[in-house]
Amino acid sequence: MIISKLKQLFKAIVSSTVNLNIHSSSFKNQKLLAEQGDAEAQLNLGDMYSDGEGIAKDDREAVKWYRLAAEQGNKIAQYSIGLMYAESEGVTEDNQEAVKWWRKAADQGFVPAQSNLGVMYAEGKGVTEDSREAVKWYRLAAEQGAVEAQSNLGCMYAMGKGVIEDNSEAIRWYRKAAEQGYASAQVNLGLMYAQGEGVPEDYVQAYIWWNIAAASGHKDAQNGKENIRKRMTATQIAEAQSLSREWVVSHK
Repeated sequence: MIISKLKQLFKAIVSSTVNLNIHSSSFKNQKLLAEQGDAEAQLNLGDMYSDGEGIAKDDREAVKWYRLAAEQGNKIAQYSIGLMYAESEGVTEDNQEAVKWWRKAADQGFVPAQSNLGVMYAEGKGVTEDSREAVKWYRLAAEQGAVEAQSNLGCMYAMGKGVIEDNSEAIRWYRKAAEQGYASAQVNLGLMYAQGEGVPEDYVQAYIWWNIAAASGHKDAQNGKENIRKRMTATQIAEAQSLSREWVVSHK
């Protein structure tokens, strides 16, 4: 299962709502606002220290400012401090603290936190392992388009963990993530086609998805593609390669 680490991407996604404007505001001004209790400025200051943006990188200072914003209910700061605890950045690794902060953000609907909370329940990190609870959080994030959660939810259906085993549902969620370019889901989707699980056995489709994932450097995809070539005709290989190119062009 994959922990979401979208520190840069989620900033771009939510910038319209939190009005991040670090580049036009000096560190001095951000710190002044943060010291006056402005949660958004505290978050921004945490980001600046965490990223080493305009100032020397200092994870402990990042944690300090994230915590102040998080305690005021800022969901992005709650997510960020959870990540710091999970990755032992500026604090001692503590999965229970990571879960605590991610739950606060997840309860506010913050998708990366929901996805990560699913991982923690699936793997029993910071909480008692609970596959049903993992599925619950994966689904909330997956339905909002989170690729990691979609892929992870597909795995839960494929393994019958927290839900009744259902390869058709596994395929559905793998496909959603795969169509967004998520290599791990592309690999799993290829495997389902290669083995005829949830879909009719189809080597061309398996090759397509493995070929696409291999292009992004996924080693399992490269191995799968090389193995399945041995079972395919030259015509099938040519068709799969052509369809792979079409997919890449259409998804640029």
